[in-house]
Amino acid sequence: MQGKAREAALSAIERCRRNGAWSASSIDGAIKKYELDRRDAALASRICLGVLQNSSLLDFYLAQYCSTPMNRLEPKVLDILRAGAYQLVFMDKIPANAAVNESVSLCGSVGLKRAAGLVNAVLRRLAAEKDKLPDVPGIGTAEYLSIKYSHPLWLAKRIADEKGFDFAESFFAANNQPCGTGIQINTLKVSAEDYIRALSREDRSFSVNEALNTCINIDGGSVTELPGFEDGLFYVQDPAARLCAEIAGVEAGMRVLDACAAPGGKSFAAAIRMKNEGSITACDIHAKKLNLIASGAGRLGITVISTREMDAREKYEQFADAFDAVIADVPCSGIGVIRKKPEIRTKSEEELSGLPAIQRDILNNLSSYVKRGGVILYSTCTVLKEENEGVVTRFLKENTNFKAEDFEIGNIKSRDGMYTFWPNVDGTDGFFACKLRRME
Repeated sequence: MQGKAREAALSAIERCRRNGAWSASSIDGAIKKYELDRRDAALASRICLGVLQNSSLLDFYLAQYCSTPMNRLEPKVLDILRAGAYQLVFMDKIPANAAVNESVSLCGSVGLKRAAGLVNAVLRRLAAEKDKLPDVPGIGTAEYLSIKYSHPLWLAKRIADEKGFDFAESFFAANNQPCGTGIQINTLKVSAEDYIRALSREDRSFSVNEALNTCINIDGGSVTELPGFEDGLFYVQDPAARLCAEIAGVEAGMRVLDACAAPGGKSFAAAIRMKNEGSITACDIHAKKLNLIASGAGRLGITVISTREMDAREKYEQFADAFDAVIADVPCSGIGVIRKKPEIRTKSEEELSGLPAIQRDILNNLSSYVKRGGVILYSTCTVLKEENEGVVTRFLKENTNFKAEDFEIGNIKSRDGMYTFWPNVDGTDGFFACKLRRME
């Protein structure tokens, strides 16, 4: 059945390329379409994600053995070549002959029999040379980083200029490594210690976050098979996002607004920290996403969350000076979650250029909803300064009744009230958090 796994992987890769679809939904859809069992589903996922994470490097290798320039190949033929090359270069447990032969068979399966000879010749040459592949040229440059780690050149230049070559390489390398799944223990129903003991009895590898012991990273497999899923003993969320509730300092009895809430993780974190006492208004501009929040809260046994359709840029007079804390996890470029959503690599600098203006509008609007003495937690899942420090700095200049407030949680210590999480430093998604307190 491994042929079906490769067909599924190819289908998912093509959907991402043609439609700009999210990799996770594309893979899930392909797994269902081809009715793959657990083993073949894992293979299809690995190939699809691997190709998306390493496309530039794979093209560099393929170009050494293909007489036709990569940009002149039929897109689906290039998809097949990349998938085959990924298996040859990165998947040691797959025999070279199997990787080549299955790739050739794929050509026939998808109506590209005419390309079988080219695919066979290129991949056989690559297989023969895979232990002595050429080095990517230009080490020490952004061009090298862009090819070797398959990130856009503009991003490679940006991170290398701001953080230095070595840090940039470490960041991009981390984005290409398996990162597992973050789960958060629901201490409304079980203690962290008891759940960790239950998890230890399972045949699963996991680690506990140093800053907060309710944050667990699971190395692989379906989270629905973990103990207590149906009973709501945990929910899925990256540790960096989970720490927002800790940074905001929400407490039992508070009135909290989660302004861009879907799919609900920060609302859940706040409710758990608040011991399910007080009120949380979870809002999103997309009404259909509110059902996800409501159903998630129901599974977790959370009763203090109410949902509301809302555009965070529009003024709601009834919210003025009404909340002890506002969580503003604003729409962003998503550069910090490239390791989980490799398709973000295709975004251009130009299409992201309008985001800071939107983020400023949201932050300025939400600031009027905070009580005197209250807090706004501004956060993004990006590491780009113009969406993070740039937005906050301008806000503080224009709103002198707010100040940035430092925070410290475990090994996480802010500077000027701000902290950027990096996967290569913190083992989390790339993420930014800033604590802003209203003084008057």
